[in-house]
Amino acid sequence: MPERASGAPLERQAGDSADPADRPDPGVGATPSSSAPVSPVADTVSPPDDEEAGERRAAAVRRIAALFATDGPLAQRLPGFRARSQQTEMALAVAETLADGGTLVAEAGTGTGKTYAYLAPALLRGGKVLVSTATKTLQDQIFSRDLPQLVAAMQMPAAIALLKGRGNYLCHLHLERTEADPRALASREEVVHLGHIRKFAKRTRTGDIAELAEVPDNASIWGKVTSTRDNCLGTECGFYRDCHVVKARKAAMEAEVVVVNHALFLADLALRGEGIAELLPRADCVIFDEAHQLPTVATRFLGESVSTHQMLELARDSLNTGLAQARESADWVALAQPLEQAARELRLACAAIERMPGQKSAFEALPDPEAFDAAILAALEAAGTLGKVVAAVRERHPDFELLARRAAELFGRLLRWAPEAQPVPPAPPAVEGPSAWDDDGAGDALDGDSADERTAAHHDAEQLSLPGAPVRRKPRAAAADSEDDADWVRWIETTTHHVRLQAAPLSVAKAFSRHRPEGQAWILTSATLAVRTDFSHFTRQLGLWEARTGQWESPFDYPNCGMLFVPQGIPAPDRPEFTQAFVDTLVPLIEANQGSALILCTTLRAVDTVHRLLSAVFAERGWKWPLLRQGERTRRELLETLRTGNHAVLVGSASFWEGIDVPGDALTLVAIDKLPFAPPDDPVIDARIKESRKRGGNPFFEFQLPQAAIALKQGAGRLIRRESDWGVLMVADRRLVEKPYGKLLWRGLPPFARSRNREDVVAFLRERRGR
Repeated sequence: MPERASGAPLERQAGDSADPADRPDPGVGATPSSSAPVSPVADTVSPPDDEEAGERRAAAVRRIAALFATDGPLAQRLPGFRARSQQTEMALAVAETLADGGTLVAEAGTGTGKTYAYLAPALLRGGKVLVSTATKTLQDQIFSRDLPQLVAAMQMPAAIALLKGRGNYLCHLHLERTEADPRALASREEVVHLGHIRKFAKRTRTGDIAELAEVPDNASIWGKVTSTRDNCLGTECGFYRDCHVVKARKAAMEAEVVVVNHALFLADLALRGEGIAELLPRADCVIFDEAHQLPTVATRFLGESVSTHQMLELARDSLNTGLAQARESADWVALAQPLEQAARELRLACAAIERMPGQKSAFEALPDPEAFDAAILAALEAAGTLGKVVAAVRERHPDFELLARRAAELFGRLLRWAPEAQPVPPAPPAVEGPSAWDDDGAGDALDGDSADERTAAHHDAEQLSLPGAPVRRKPRAAAADSEDDADWVRWIETTTHHVRLQAAPLSVAKAFSRHRPEGQAWILTSATLAVRTDFSHFTRQLGLWEARTGQWESPFDYPNCGMLFVPQGIPAPDRPEFTQAFVDTLVPLIEANQGSALILCTTLRAVDTVHRLLSAVFAERGWKWPLLRQGERTRRELLETLRTGNHAVLVGSASFWEGIDVPGDALTLVAIDKLPFAPPDDPVIDARIKESRKRGGNPFFEFQLPQAAIALKQGAGRLIRRESDWGVLMVADRRLVEKPYGKLLWRGLPPFARSRNREDVVAFLRERRGR
């Protein structure tokens, strides 16, 4: 059941959206080219087209102004709440957008209080609300802390629910099977983890694995006790009535406010595009927090992938189920072996990719295309044969029905990589059957958000096919001119043990905006959406052509609490001696700051090099502060060590540039080695650059520079998290101040005091540290 907070309700407006004819001109408020935020109270409300609409808007203004006032309910009931004009102005803009059923793209600086600024108007407005985040961390925070606190302070009853992807919920069936199979556990660590999970299964009400702190999110055991779309029995499961996934979705359908994530929202969007019943409940408004991640998540999630991991798992599961349930029906070893062999051949055909930048290769640049084609055809032959046999015995056990569907889906995805000029083996029979959601028409795509946080298996099972994806691959010579392939990019990437074939759309703008229900309001917010005052890079990627935009600056006193340091005389970032010079410049700052630093690198190779060089300095100087490196522990453990206040120094890359909140003296130095331009070896980026050039655009200013500006703002945002915080932001890339485009980048950063003199910075740190 959804959670409910109760109390004497404030006045709540009806959930129906204003008639489309009552909507103001899209240009009301700040525009993408304006540096001013959406106008405050007097100007935020558009001139009403009729008396009733005007009264509704005026009433909304009064309620918001009273709620966020210095002596209002939030100030009286929320400890530490302080009225901020930026928060009130943003809340008014949100209220107007909800009334209009329009779109607001809102950039709110750190400390603005944007969470309450969008939640409060939504609660006052009423109706069904979806709040979507990019990360599970923020999703849990909003559901467990922010929403309950705000609902209590407003004294407004509201049923709230949390909905995550399938891989985030403990599965009773797979836990039972894992416990019963002595071969299931691969290590002593998994044995220990399973013990914790057994106890957790007996006490949990939700089955949300995030509640079990003793087992890390990325532990291998979770793949054995959670379900995927491939192995969920749906209504055929004996545990269906007690299924945590089913219960979570039922609570979401009944709740007034549902906290989801971007991947789940995109799964719902894709289902609507295919004419299938929606996964998520219909909502009057959708609020996207961490909205800057939407284009990236959409590109990944609305694409397709198929991997050797899937091939091997299908072979293994077919062998085990066949021997257990229909041993006499077929030679299961002989059926599974060709698919295993095909996976090995595909791995060998792609072995040279391991030596390529990023261990990735664009499809057109495959080192050994003939071997690749042969392995794909062999995999199709093996999947087709296996699929026919498991389909023939599917009446023997529900697992065979699932295996038949998996074989058919694997065949279909591999077929997209088969050369069109060559004949392919016959496909296995299409098998339709119940999924976990068929009883209420919701589809089975509840696999939306655990992909890159846990296993490749979940990633492969989570993605949906975007309508319009090419069905067969064109011959390499014709691929570039194919209309089917023109809007897609294909690449192959390798890991230690597996190969993944990826396809993604070059643009998600049409897919993202096409299936939005009429009158549904959208609020998209983040601390980093604009390049200075220009939102066009973000809105263009998502097809939000008529969105209103607004910016609200942070209330923090940046000129007095922080300093931006770009070292004078440091080598250019492409010079071999750069990394050593970066560390040499950084060491006196770490010493003056007594550790307490986050060092952000743009590549994993740089992380290893910087950590190695700093380790030598720490050993030579006898520094006892913890020196941490990304990858040596889980992300959660590294951040917890950084937060403890023991003056830790953490060296990290991409995953540490955002989503990190370490306030106070535990983090007072953030050092960035190079401007975060996306790596040119990324196949999606490379394809978008080529597409821009093909139509006469300038990819640097159209794509690469805006993306770097937003990433740099994210990294800089790790420094000042509270009003009392202070610190130094070091950017060691001299292009920030010496290149003409650098001005666009540093002007988008917080307005810190600036210096290029290391001694000034050391003095600032020593003064702040009281030495």
